[in-house]
Amino acid sequence: MVNNVTLRKLFLPKVDISPQLYLSLSIVSFVVLFLLWAVLTYGGIVPPLFLPAPDQVAENALLLFREFDLTQDILASMFRVTAGFLLAALIAVPLGILMGSLKVCEAAFEPILGFIRYMPASAFIPLFILWLGIGESEKIAVIFFGTFFQMTLMVMDVTKNVSSDLIDTAYTLGVSPRGVFRRIILPASLPGILDTLRITFGWAWTYLVVAEIVAAGSGLGHMIMQSQRFLKTSHIIVGIIVIGVIGILIDIFFKWLQGRLFPWTGKGGTV
Repeated sequence: MVNNVTLRKLFLPKVDISPQLYLSLSIVSFVVLFLLWAVLTYGGIVPPLFLPAPDQVAENALLLFREFDLTQDILASMFRVTAGFLLAALIAVPLGILMGSLKVCEAAFEPILGFIRYMPASAFIPLFILWLGIGESEKIAVIFFGTFFQMTLMVMDVTKNVSSDLIDTAYTLGVSPRGVFRRIILPASLPGILDTLRITFGWAWTYLVVAEIVAAGSGLGHMIMQSQRFLKTSHIIVGIIVIGVIGILIDIFFKWLQGRLFPWTGKGGTV
């Protein structure tokens, strides 16, 4: 009876679970995915050309690190993604806060940002090449363009969701408009803004292959595209897995930071 009650509680909305159970379920999901991969490949259901077996991918990963300098590709891609993301954040976060706080800023910027964000970043690559050349600036610009507009609008929404009761109470207590912004709006928005940065950093990585598709001599996206040309499926999967591992590590870092800076939000995950 106790076990049934405990099991039912796990499926109640917003009910917390222990860090041990959270971690166990996370590991199980990866194990299930790996087992499915093993069944499809070792069972001969999918040919190796389309999906190599786990041991083939592991062998090719070691080969890429030893002989093809995969570490340099990783560092090149991390630089491009981080630079594009940080540049977007430096502009998007303050602009989004202003748009969420001041209706005049929202009216001035929200329509044009909403209009541009539907345009695919890949369509702008020819223009970026014309404007910036084929160097690092062009690749960083692609990642910036793919991240900036969504990030700005998400920060705006986070700021707009600050409780009006808090703001009205502050005004009642004689706090100045500048003080309301500094002592109410900004502190209340920071947890949501950090969560927005975590999500949009993941988006930045999704534009990596697009950014490195033209005139790139290094990077994970470049390696994936070169492997596709020569039907090296194992190399493609290695690149995808490396990007996924980097993404998980970034996610863990942001969740750890969220838990340390804003423990009351309950978004710190298991770290």
